Amino acid sequence: MKLRIGHLSTFYHTALLLMEKTEEISEILHWPIEWKLYGTGPAIVKAFEENEIDMAYIGLPPAVIGIEKGIPIKCIAGGHVEGTVIAGSGDLKGFPYIQDIEEFFYSLRSKRIGVPGRGSIHDVLIRDSVERLGLLEEIEILNFSWADSIVEAMKKGEVSIAVGTPNLAISIKRFLKGKILWPPDRLWPYNPSYGIVVREELLKEKELLKKFLLLHEKATTFLRERPEEASEIITKIIGLVDKEFVLETLKVSPRYCAHLSKEYIDSTMRLLKAMKELGYIKRDFREEEIFFTDLIKEIHPEEGHY
Repeated sequence: MKLRIGHLSTFYHTALLLMEKTEEISEILHWPIEWKLYGTGPAIVKAFEENEIDMAYIGLPPAVIGIEKGIPIKCIAGGHVEGTVIAGSGDLKGFPYIQDIEEFFYSLRSKRIGVPGRGSIHDVLIRDSVERLGLLEEIEILNFSWADSIVEAMKKGEVSIAVGTPNLAISIKRFLKGKILWPPDRLWPYNPSYGIVVREELLKEKELLKKFLLLHEKATTFLRERPEEASEIITKIIGLVDKEFVLETLKVSPRYCAHLSKEYIDSTMRLLKAMKELGYIKRDFREEEIFFTDLIKEIHPEEGHY
């Protein structure tokens, strides 16, 4: 059998660090690994539905949408919180010039915002913020199948604001002379940037999953404590950007950990209420429908490091 892992191109996911040692990790797990790249979280959910993958790095909102559709998946570990950043052209005003989030969003009226696919965590967070302030009629939100396309759209003037990962924000800052308008920790505290989600039938392979989660946990610690070294490894794997770009990305929101902390889970459950109000899901969920925490509690019994 083969462990098929879906992932995104996001620098701060541990997938990139583990990818560098695929052969070694396959030997540790006693399972060959196949990595599969996708453009957005919703695309990963589709891959689960079509039985293309067994495990994935994914934001929790698209995973929950999949669970409601009957796709048998569970989140078994965290990875990062507060990974949604608002960036835009250099002439726009944001934090710290504007301190109040409501005032900030009111300043975006008549603007067009680019965000990854509908149902992605970035899409849910921005629509929730705009909806709560009654601005959905005044701010146009455009979804893109690939996050990288948002940079090109901003270059062409199709959007003036981007909502997405730190990767996206630093791309806009570096290549379009833009800037971060609203930092990730001031948008939605502890929002579940991504977690490790598996097909439920894989839960019977407990030793496999525990070994993988131990590697994942060590990699999150490496990102958190040794970002300069991590950026060197990631730069070699990516090959398209320099170390300074990667390092700056890692430092935008350096909240890396594998634990499913109370704050991580509580924030997720609050997010699900917002998703229901916005029409992404139709019902309420219990924690145990989303999370299987037994394995990560064995691997990471102490408090979270977010």
